[in-house]
Amino acid sequence: MAAPAKKSGADTVRGEVLKSAKAENVKFIRLMFSDINGTPKNVELPVERLEEVLESGVQFDASSIAGFAEIQESDMILKPDASTWAVLPWTSGSGRAARLICDVYLPDGRRYDGDPRYVLQRQIKKASEMGYNFFTGPECEFFLFKLDANGNPTNTPHDRAAYFDVGVQDFGEEVRKETILYLEQMGFNIEAGHHEVAPGQHEIDFNYGDGLVSADRILTLKWVTKVVAQQHGLHASFMAKPIFGVNGSGMHVHQSLWKGNQNAFYDEKGRFQLSGTAYNYMAGLLTNVPAMTAVLNSTVNSYKRLVPGYEAPCYIAWANKNRSALIRIPAARGKGTRLELRCPDPAGNPYLQTAVMLAAGLDGVKNKLTPPEPVEQDIYHMTPQERKKNGVGSLPGSLREALDLANDSKLVREVLGEHIFEQFNTVKTKEWDSFRLRVHPHELDMYLAKI
Repeated sequence: MAAPAKKSGADTVRGEVLKSAKAENVKFIRLMFSDINGTPKNVELPVERLEEVLESGVQFDASSIAGFAEIQESDMILKPDASTWAVLPWTSGSGRAARLICDVYLPDGRRYDGDPRYVLQRQIKKASEMGYNFFTGPECEFFLFKLDANGNPTNTPHDRAAYFDVGVQDFGEEVRKETILYLEQMGFNIEAGHHEVAPGQHEIDFNYGDGLVSADRILTLKWVTKVVAQQHGLHASFMAKPIFGVNGSGMHVHQSLWKGNQNAFYDEKGRFQLSGTAYNYMAGLLTNVPAMTAVLNSTVNSYKRLVPGYEAPCYIAWANKNRSALIRIPAARGKGTRLELRCPDPAGNPYLQTAVMLAAGLDGVKNKLTPPEPVEQDIYHMTPQERKKNGVGSLPGSLREALDLANDSKLVREVLGEHIFEQFNTVKTKEWDSFRLRVHPHELDMYLAKI
């Protein structure tokens, strides 16, 4: 009698998912993916279809998804990544639901080039082929705003608290705590949550982890935060600069490369205890960041955050402690050695953002690029002449400028792939034109009565 066939790792994970669905009395499955803007999308199915979907996926119409297929080629397949299974803690009873993040396939079995998650997976594979594992730790900032009488979002903050204030001033503490509890129940390891600098502004950080897992978690965190805020009669916004005159919301991304169990950025004998790989990776980011800013800061509004005076970096430099620099090297060494890229914001697509960061860093490693000297003084207070003397450049000042630089970048085009590159440029050019051609209230305030 032949021995029973051994189960593969994928079969084991699928079995665990089916057991969890039964134990948790799940009734519905949400198959989640992302459009080109980073907006979560999902198809909801009854749990009776779970086993079938885990095996074969489910067909969907992609023609109305931003950045996806045209109507004549709209049929796509969602195939769940079973490792992303998570029961949604705020659902119960007959509405108990779970989430699976999916990869997008063509009907003939090939991966779909327009799937943002696939863009990141391709870059992670390239890192692996170079012998590296890629890890990130994003810090996601957001605002909690009041609703108007009709239930529509305003940009009136929920509180007037400041950085690290406690519950007496921090009215959003319960929303933040509940969000963290939900995320932990979904498998997150939360590192910290606190009130940020601006009124109504908050931050939630999760533990350092695999680059793809972190991008999945950014997508999930933004969704869960909005759900919890809505339950409290508020609106959570990840818009980069929703209020004039106060700090905007960033998404600083800590990142490093590893070889096996060794942090490839650490060298006990290196300058600042950084390895040559760390310097090469940093140089890759600094060299390519003007062209990839369109992806890291992908809305018209993003560039109203990237201005001097509000703790957001707009100058291209690196430093050890100086938070006015684009890249900061946190003090931790050994396994904690990493760099922090401070320009991304949470309004974009986390898969595309993570992919271009990794690709830029790998470009530096592959070509052994060398960064300039660190700039430890406050760059915001430098004169243009001092910045020029120190070799400090500037990030693009608008989405239009950023798109022009991206269009001239071989790296950005190769990372995104031809389909997403063209779709992204089309979508974002329309966004820019919509802003450029519109008459805004500030223009009326400035000119209508005076001219």
